[in-house]
Amino acid sequence: MSTQSFDIVVVGGGCVGLATAYKLNLKYPHLKIAVLEKEGRVSSHQTGRNSGVIHSGIYYKPGSYKAKNCVEGRRELVAFAKEHGVKHDVCGKIIVATHESELAHMNKVYNNGLANGVEDLRLIGPEEIKEIEPYCEGIAGIWVGCTGIIDFVGFSQKLAELIEAKFEGSKVFLNTEAKDFVKLDGKTIIKTNRGDFETKFLVACAGLQSDRVARKEGTGTDSAIVGFRGDYYDLTEKGHQKVRNLIYPVPNPQFPFLGVHFTRMTSGEIECGPNAVFVFKREGYGKTDFSMKDTAEAFGYGGTWKFFGKHWRFGLDEYRGAFSKAYFLKRLQKLIPSLEMDDITPGRAGVRAMALSREGNMIDDFKIEAKGNAIHVLNAPSPAATAALAIGKAVEEMATEHFGLS
Repeated sequence: MSTQSFDIVVVGGGCVGLATAYKLNLKYPHLKIAVLEKEGRVSSHQTGRNSGVIHSGIYYKPGSYKAKNCVEGRRELVAFAKEHGVKHDVCGKIIVATHESELAHMNKVYNNGLANGVEDLRLIGPEEIKEIEPYCEGIAGIWVGCTGIIDFVGFSQKLAELIEAKFEGSKVFLNTEAKDFVKLDGKTIIKTNRGDFETKFLVACAGLQSDRVARKEGTGTDSAIVGFRGDYYDLTEKGHQKVRNLIYPVPNPQFPFLGVHFTRMTSGEIECGPNAVFVFKREGYGKTDFSMKDTAEAFGYGGTWKFFGKHWRFGLDEYRGAFSKAYFLKRLQKLIPSLEMDDITPGRAGVRAMALSREGNMIDDFKIEAKGNAIHVLNAPSPAATAALAIGKAVEEMATEHFGLS
């Protein structure tokens, strides 16, 4: 096979990889940029299996990359969706406290939102909760009017379409897996199942495989990716009337995830979840999926055991929800007490890429590093999909400085 040459190659065709390629080409339309995606369509993994929520930026520590990029990225995402006909709905959501013990953290979340510049926020009482979501029970809450839902796969497909249509020589390659990297005369040769790609500069946005790609390319990383599957239930026709839009609990600050919630999707279906259980296969979406390589790598990393040691009670609780519909329903009933067993039916699943430090701490913020002729997006947890265009802009600015682009 002949070698194809590009100015920049982006590894990973999720929304972050595609947004990065798009932003780079907007800034430098004369550059030939390739996006390599190993699956048969873009956004097959985290992007295409997330909750579909346009996050507001309310949860994140003021001043963090997450906070800044989520708020800016959300506004740009909604404008992009309007301009390009991507299915979405800025319908708002409520964050609901069901016990007095949650009020202090609810107020902290609200104040974070104010500090982060999130618009259309207000505290609400039980009467207004009922007006917004008649079947939801709570003692207090937050109305977040600027959040909503979007078709993230449609968003990614539109980015891929624009990259190829607007910029001569740029292309998205599907079914093309980056297997190895060879440095030669200041350039990188990317070995794939469809031949070699030569590039001056490399940007890796590999999601669940980000640490492996960084090690293979030679940049390396001081963290490791551990996968956590999120299982969803769908509301049946009988239960559908009990949720109008989006209902979230007040997150437990002791645990690393937001908790199970209700989401009306752009298709009109309503999902409940997700939980968060350790996976024995990074791209394993079934409850019994297993990979010896992935499992051995996760358990061979000291940070995994330290994380389990800190959060074992949380982990056991999540596994109960994964294998017991009755237990999952009990968690959902915290927000909607009238929900019954025949109101929910098993739905899809996704896997989160969680970067862990050697000390067993979850790396909570976005992590992007540059070395040599490469930039690696090493950690892009939620709200990365909402923030994708802002992350792409941040990578473009980093590339301009680090690579000396002109």
